Amino acid sequence: MRVLVVGSGAREHAIVRSLQADPDVTDIACVPGNAGIAADVRVWPVDVASGAAVVAAARDFEADLVVIGPEVPLVLGVADVLREAGFAVFGPSAAAARIEGSKAFAKDVMSVAGVRTAHSEIVDNPALLDEALDRFGPTWVVKDDGLAAGKGVVVTTDRAAARDHAAELLEIGRPVLLESFLDGPEVSLFCLVDGLNVVPLLPAQDHKRVGDGDAGPNTGGMGAYTPLPWLDAQTADSIVTGVVEPVAREMVARGVPFSGLLYAGLAIGVEGPAVVEFNCRFGDPETQAVLALLTTPLGGVLRAVADGTLDRLPALQWRDGSAITVVLAANNYPGTPRTGDPITGATGPEYMHAGTALRDGRLVSAGGRVLSVVGVADDLAGARADAYAAMDRVHLPGGHFRTDIGLAAAEGRISVPSRAGS
Repeated sequence: MRVLVVGSGAREHAIVRSLQADPDVTDIACVPGNAGIAADVRVWPVDVASGAAVVAAARDFEADLVVIGPEVPLVLGVADVLREAGFAVFGPSAAAARIEGSKAFAKDVMSVAGVRTAHSEIVDNPALLDEALDRFGPTWVVKDDGLAAGKGVVVTTDRAAARDHAAELLEIGRPVLLESFLDGPEVSLFCLVDGLNVVPLLPAQDHKRVGDGDAGPNTGGMGAYTPLPWLDAQTADSIVTGVVEPVAREMVARGVPFSGLLYAGLAIGVEGPAVVEFNCRFGDPETQAVLALLTTPLGGVLRAVADGTLDRLPALQWRDGSAITVVLAANNYPGTPRTGDPITGATGPEYMHAGTALRDGRLVSAGGRVLSVVGVADDLAGARADAYAAMDRVHLPGGHFRTDIGLAAAEGRISVPSRAGS
């Protein structure tokens, strides 16, 4: 099987690496890829937002399967164009990708499906903003209603900061979603979905804030770990049966069945799981950790979803232990990152490249999240030690990373809240 991977991040590098371990995958290419991916497989520049350009790449490579990593081409309908051209695709249609592309659409799906989520309101008129803000708080959650690469969200107890963010979005013509704040630890659960069939992967936890102790602004993700020692199997199962399966059924009922990876981001509060958001693809940086523990060959898994045969896929197999991803970011990220700085020491299978490029034969930074370091060990403490030892071997001027990814879980400081007296 020849597999074309679409994307240029550490998520796609992790997918490529996992596909390389599948004996049934005979060749892999990635468009547009990055400098690290180019060291593993063939890459070439392609506008991944263009269905015609991706179809041309798939034809050039003679792909048997196309795996789309990022959300933008999915929301823009690249998977539809590929399917119309006769290619097997891992990734949802544009209509189904609205589960991520429009938070208002996702809220409506969840409402009809009976899935718990935050109370929300859409504001598209600046004159109505202050009145709407008064109905929320004391912690305000302000989101861009469209795609924002994980950085369009402000969670704050400062009403003025919430108002400023909302006003900035409205000024550039972006509708604003106001939500009630969901308390409790967050969980990322990836599920393979093929219409009504749902197969969960290992639950993970992402670290969105840029600084240690969850300080600073939101990012696209600064690190993740899996599995979650504080999440019991019963609660994990309830996310599948009470959240993902009802949403999958509702998508089918609407005539927009989901095919691909449905990512539920949830908060686990005293009332149980509640959805923070849905994504229509593998998450980054959780993918790097989750795939590090998957022993079932990935190519066959993704092809089963693309072919609509997920119900015939044998149970997924996982290695024991823990995996962790730590992200190295460029100077000034999540603001406008400084690029072009030299990177040294990032050689080995534990490094998944994202914002990297080769210039005059030197590896340099070319984006905000530069690379991910993956550690795997028998337990979370060991995986942390493995990842941070690898991070210490990398040098990037002005680069920064969090030192506390997975720390609270490793020290037993995370628990699911319970009702008083229970």
